[in-house]
Amino acid sequence: MKTFQLASVIERRLLVNYRVDPDVVARLLPVPLRPQQVGDWAVAGICLIRLGQARPSWLPGRFGVRSENAAHRIAVEWDGPQGRSTGVYIPRRDSGSALNVLAGGRVFPGEHHRATFTVRETTTDLHVAFTSRDDTLSVRVDVRTAAQFHGSTLFASLEQASDFFRHGSTGFSATHTENHLEGLELDTDAWHVEPLDIRDVHSTFFEDQAQFPPGSAELDCALLMRNVPATWNAVAPPQLHSRA
Repeated sequence: MKTFQLASVIERRLLVNYRVDPDVVARLLPVPLRPQQVGDWAVAGICLIRLGQARPSWLPGRFGVRSENAAHRIAVEWDGPQGRSTGVYIPRRDSGSALNVLAGGRVFPGEHHRATFTVRETTTDLHVAFTSRDDTLSVRVDVRTAAQFHGSTLFASLEQASDFFRHGSTGFSATHTENHLEGLELDTDAWHVEPLDIRDVHSTFFEDQAQFPPGSAELDCALLMRNVPATWNAVAPPQLHSRA
């Protein structure tokens, strides 16, 4: 496992969340990971994050770099040495930074695909879109800040949603090596999310009907984090094994 700690400021972290048929999403997970359910639903989504001042933790912030990044995520659980654990499985990471693509999976955990991002932001409106350079994935998200959290089938309140995602702050990324994951944990003492109204969302990942048949993945809610100092620590992933 890579020993690494990255310091950064999360300038913007946009979480777009779907409620998903657990049986459908289970087919995308390596064993022993299984869908973490909220009621009858599994939870999946897209994380669109802009990191600022990103650098090895021993360097001052002025030496850090800025980048736009994206991850498609599935909330998971598994049985570990201490009992049931939770996190997210990340089948795909994309970045607008050539440095992240080069260093991901080598210097720090998480292999990235190169992508071109388009971002327009005000204090109330956010548009984030990207297309992968290999033309296999595209995403477009338009949201607006909201006074109240509403409209979610998964979560009854903003506090419930915030708690769910805070406890899923460890991500395990797929790699080009079969039966091998790389783990990265988000650590912050300033966790805070804001509710959003969804105007428009498009993701070829969730709209792929071969992967998600009609009705099996529905938009649920979106959350926003802004200007949060955070560190990212390499963690050991669960041991994978072949599906029976």
